[in-house]
Amino acid sequence: IGFKAGVKDYRLTYYTPEYVTLDTDILAAFRVTPQPGVPPEEAGAAVAAESSTGTWTTVWTDGLTSLDRYKGRCYHIESVAGEENQYVAYVAYPLDLFEEGSVTNMFTSIVGNVFGFKALRALRLEDLRIPPAYSKTFQGPPHGIQVERDKLNKYGRPLLGCTIKPKLGLSAKNYGRAVYECLRGGLDFTKDDENVNSQPFMRWRDRFLFCAEAIYKAQAETGEIKGHYLNATAGTSEEMIKRAVCARELGVPIVMHDYLTGGFTAN
Repeated sequence: IGFKAGVKDYRLTYYTPEYVTLDTDILAAFRVTPQPGVPPEEAGAAVAAESSTGTWTTVWTDGLTSLDRYKGRCYHIESVAGEENQYVAYVAYPLDLFEEGSVTNMFTSIVGNVFGFKALRALRLEDLRIPPAYSKTFQGPPHGIQVERDKLNKYGRPLLGCTIKPKLGLSAKNYGRAVYECLRGGLDFTKDDENVNSQPFMRWRDRFLFCAEAIYKAQAETGEIKGHYLNATAGTSEEMIKRAVCARELGVPIVMHDYLTGGFTAN
């Protein structure tokens, strides 16, 4: 049988209720509200297709790969109790669909353009199971809590810190004063709020300088090592690196980066 162009139902290929999930599969549970006239099985299969190997029409290049090996599969559908026309679609993704150690690639597939799919009135990712076979491809943060304790020389108790408030509106000098008072009063560290970047009322370099002064003054008066999370998040990766390098040159032990807005890759 040769190739035949045209549109076919997703459920013919991507709805597989007989499928038995593998330990290496990434499993996702989506709450789905289909458009009027769209069966729940078709909606669930559409999610599996559009977040893996499928597209809206039949293409001849499907014959050049093994869809059974690479496709996402909607293997179970159940209605949401007490809700009309809402279902939970369970989708299994084979591990080979994802680049190793890439949160960006995984989220692009699972929570990417599928959320704009026309067959669905609403879509929500409710749960996600990431198998050890995939999570072990991530190296993890280079510095954990033990390194933080080593840098601050604090052991045997919880570390105590706070975020400087008001988070916006203070001048760099007054901000540094607040940092000093907190550290001098007994806190191990203070931190910038995520909103604090380099606004007109407090440019980042001024904040870094006054915070470094506060740290060193508090250390000299308490005999303890102190820290402050200087927010190096910026509009470009180059600017973030510039700010982080400045913090390192000032000798402060900690910087921070807001990965939700700065990006997983930049982190």
